[in-house]
Amino acid sequence: MQTRKHNNRLTLAMALTASLTLAGCKPNFTPPEKPQAEVGIVTLQEQTQRLTSELPGRTKAWMSAEIRPQVSGILQQRLFTEGAQVKAGEVLYKIDPAPYQAAYDQARASTAQARATLSAAQLKAKRYASLIQIDAISQQDNEDVQSALQNAQASYQAAQAEQESAKIDLTYTAIKSPISGRVETSTVTPGALVTANQDSALTTVQQLDPLYVDVTQSSAELLRLKRQLAAGQLSKSGDNAARITLLLEDGSEYAHPGSLQFSGASVSEGTGSVSLRAVVPNPDGLLLPGMYVRAVLEEAVDEKALLVPQQAVNRSNNGNTYVLLVVDGKVEQREVSIARSVGNQWWISAGLSRGDQLIVEGGQKVRVGETVSTVSLDPAQFASTATVTNQ
Repeated sequence: MQTRKHNNRLTLAMALTASLTLAGCKPNFTPPEKPQAEVGIVTLQEQTQRLTSELPGRTKAWMSAEIRPQVSGILQQRLFTEGAQVKAGEVLYKIDPAPYQAAYDQARASTAQARATLSAAQLKAKRYASLIQIDAISQQDNEDVQSALQNAQASYQAAQAEQESAKIDLTYTAIKSPISGRVETSTVTPGALVTANQDSALTTVQQLDPLYVDVTQSSAELLRLKRQLAAGQLSKSGDNAARITLLLEDGSEYAHPGSLQFSGASVSEGTGSVSLRAVVPNPDGLLLPGMYVRAVLEEAVDEKALLVPQQAVNRSNNGNTYVLLVVDGKVEQREVSIARSVGNQWWISAGLSRGDQLIVEGGQKVRVGETVSTVSLDPAQFASTATVTNQ
């Protein structure tokens, strides 16, 4: 029995010795390191960005003249084609001139008669002035003749004035256009009786090149812009009048830019807005008065704007916006403030600086604090040529 126990202990010792020997011969094993994630970055650069406002507006004729008769009478002729271009001074209507011609002829005759009376009075007064020097006539007779001369002069002047008035009335029988432009439809036809300075216009002539565009801007937006200009965040857009472009009702851009000419000096109590007026060329006659347009007004310029691709900006659960950056090779999260959109980019007002390395691609694969490798991307592929617009 003792021999069996001794053999068992020997066997156990030999097995333990073999196990220790095998363990000492086993090589050390280190698991391979996880490869660094790769992200695409854009290095932020400051750029010049124009600030615009898109404002609703209506077109208005540069000049508009309602044509009304200045004398009464029967309309004899209409001498224009409705919708055609007319020139300043061109005759549009003719009123029957016969009664005014007769009045003018009578006034001319009265003037001639008064002139003859005046000539006779002048000769008599001259003769009496000589006679009074030699006491050939009484002082009373001389005074009566001189008074008659003055009356003759006054009568002649009155006759001249009546002749001129009759001539003017005769001229008014030809109703002329005071401006060059497009003439609208006629409200009367030949044979109609028209009266001087009547309420209803015979037609209207409008000058359509250039055109006015009247727009409104909220006083709150105007105040914000003035504050940014005063703080130096923005600079004025050029030294001349602000440039303006139009978007037509079909969404197309009007080919001819205009310029802002007038800004209202008061705020409308009803709408809280300020009136603006721009002048826009209309050489092709495409624009007509009363058309609804969207006016894109260039207001200011930011010389140090930071624009980032929209895909690089995220929103947290609490609603804050943030971006991921690579700082010293590691991922960093930073909150940013967005001023407005510019095409497919965001205009960042706070949180970023020139030279920051913004993660644009691969951000969903990394965590904050993780070391990453970077690949520089061309900022041009994310750039937008749009100007920022306040709606």
